[in-house]
Amino acid sequence: MPTLANNEYWMSQALQLARKGLYSTAPNPRVGCVIVKDNTLLAEGWHEYAGGPHAEINAINNADIELGCDIYITLEPCSHQGKTPPCVDALLKMKPTKVIIAMQDPNPLVAGEGIARLKQAGIAVITGVLEAQARELNCGFVSRFENNRPFIRLKMAGSLDGRTALNNGISQWITGEAARRDVQFLRARSGAILTSAATILADSPSLNVRLSSEELGQQGEVRQPVRVVLDSQLQLSGKEKLFNTDGAVWIYTLITDKDKHRRLVAAGADITVLDDLDGHVNLHQLFKHLASREINEAHTECGQTLAGTLMREKLVDELVLYLAPQFLGNQARGLFNLGELIDMDAAPKCKIKQLRNVGEDIRITLIPEWR
Repeated sequence: MPTLANNEYWMSQALQLARKGLYSTAPNPRVGCVIVKDNTLLAEGWHEYAGGPHAEINAINNADIELGCDIYITLEPCSHQGKTPPCVDALLKMKPTKVIIAMQDPNPLVAGEGIARLKQAGIAVITGVLEAQARELNCGFVSRFENNRPFIRLKMAGSLDGRTALNNGISQWITGEAARRDVQFLRARSGAILTSAATILADSPSLNVRLSSEELGQQGEVRQPVRVVLDSQLQLSGKEKLFNTDGAVWIYTLITDKDKHRRLVAAGADITVLDDLDGHVNLHQLFKHLASREINEAHTECGQTLAGTLMREKLVDELVLYLAPQFLGNQARGLFNLGELIDMDAAPKCKIKQLRNVGEDIRITLIPEWR
C-alpha cells in the first residue's frame, strides 16, 4: 500500500515531468504522469504541447502496463471530448488499483467528473498530494477558471534606489545581460506580454521570445506570446518594431471609429474596444477578455504609470523585480506611480518569495499582500 512518503515521492516525479511543458502547453495546463507498481516505475509521460496527447496517454503509450498498478497524475484526468479523447476512459481500461491526483481540475468541463468516474468504477482515488506545488505550476490555468482572469506577473527593472530610467528617458541598459536573458524565460512561459503604447513609443521593443527550442529544453517551434498593447487613443502607427516580428498583436483601445483602426489592422493588429474608465481602458474588463481568449499567464513589461495602476488596482499576482547595483538619483524616473501616499498603511506590501543573484544583478520575486 502506498505510504504518504511514497505518494509524495512519485508525485514529485510527475511534477518534474509536468515542468517540461512549461513553455509549450498553453493554453492547456502543464501535466505529468507516472505509472508505478510495487514501488517501481513502469512508465512516465507529460503533456508536451497543446493539441497533442495528454500526460496520461503519453505515459500509457510509453510502456507495456501491468494490471494492478498505481497512477500518479498532477491534475485530474479530463472527462470530456476536446481536441483529444477523454483521458479517464483510457485509465478505466487499465483498471489501476489506485489513482493519486495532485489537484482537481478547475475547468468546469471536468471539475470533479474525472475523479467521480474513477470512483464509480471501484478505483481508489487519493487527491491533494503536493497540491500546492501543482497549483503553483499551473497558476495561470487556475486563475483563468477560478478568478476569470489570467495570472498577472509584473516584471520591473531598476537601480538600487528604485529608478527605471534617467530623467531624459534613457534606460538601456540598467540591468546586465544575464538578467535580460532571464526575462526571456518569463516571457516564454506566458500566453501574453502586456505593455502600453507609451512604452512602445518610448523604447520600440519587440516583446518577443528570443530563445531557441534547445535553450527552452523542448522540441518543436518556440511559441510566441501574444503582444497585448493598451493604446487608448490609438497612438501607434503600425510601423513599430513589434509589428515586424513573429507573434500576434492585440490592441485594446477606447476609439470606436473603424476608420482609425485601419492602419493598425493593415499592420496585422487585432483591435478590441473596451469601456472608458476615466480616460483609460478598464483593466478589469481587459483581463476578463484575455481570459475568454484562453490567456493563462500575462507577463507585464511597462513604465511606472501602468505598473502603478496595476498595483493600486490589486491586479498583480507576482512581482519580479531586477535591481542593478547602481544609483540613478532623485531626478531619474521611479518604478511605480502610486500617487501621493499620506498614510503608511496605504503603501502596498509584499512578501519576499525568492531572492537570488542573476549575473551582477539581484532578482527579487515578491507576492503582494492581497494574494
